[in-house]
Amino acid sequence: MSTPFIIGIAGGSGSGKSTVTRKVIEAVGSEHTVVIVQDNYYRDQSGLTPEQRRQTNYDHPHAFDWALMIEQLNDLRQNVPIEMPTYDYAADNRALDAVMIAPVKVIVLEGIFALYDAALRDMMSLKIYVDTATDVCFIRRLQRDTQERGRSVESVITQYEDTVRPMYIQFVEPTKQFADVILPNGANEAAVDMIQAKIASLVTP
Repeated sequence: MSTPFIIGIAGGSGSGKSTVTRKVIEAVGSEHTVVIVQDNYYRDQSGLTPEQRRQTNYDHPHAFDWALMIEQLNDLRQNVPIEMPTYDYAADNRALDAVMIAPVKVIVLEGIFALYDAALRDMMSLKIYVDTATDVCFIRRLQRDTQERGRSVESVITQYEDTVRPMYIQFVEPTKQFADVILPNGANEAAVDMIQAKIASLVTP
């Protein structure tokens, strides 16, 4: 099997990264694509109390297990299967169950810090940054966290003001400089169509 084509998709929370990822899958085919969601690599917090876990700044690079992320992406790059961790948002901790991931033609690393680490970037064939207005990102995050994660409006706003926005400005937005492609105005149709065509041409035998 040839070396997988690795794509990094970064951008702020609610920027539209998942939409771009779906378009990549459509271009290549789900049978040839695997998505590594960076949130699954939040550090194991089993040694902390529930209250301590809730105090974790999940929008800071220190919240992630970078060593494991790099090791497993490199394994996939070498066509070695991995057991990807999963994260339990309700427990604020890594879940007990892992997911077996086999190497495929295209691997997508999706997350706010997908382009943050140099070792990860060096493995990527294509680096994408989804650049969306911050007010749009906030609205999307508010809808997601209240509807899908059972959060209150007040808690979402507080977290956004205390950590999400400042961490985005300090750590996430600067990674735009490492992108091969920047999608202005989020996952806009014209730009995504071009990316689909480019990826399909690169990975098709």
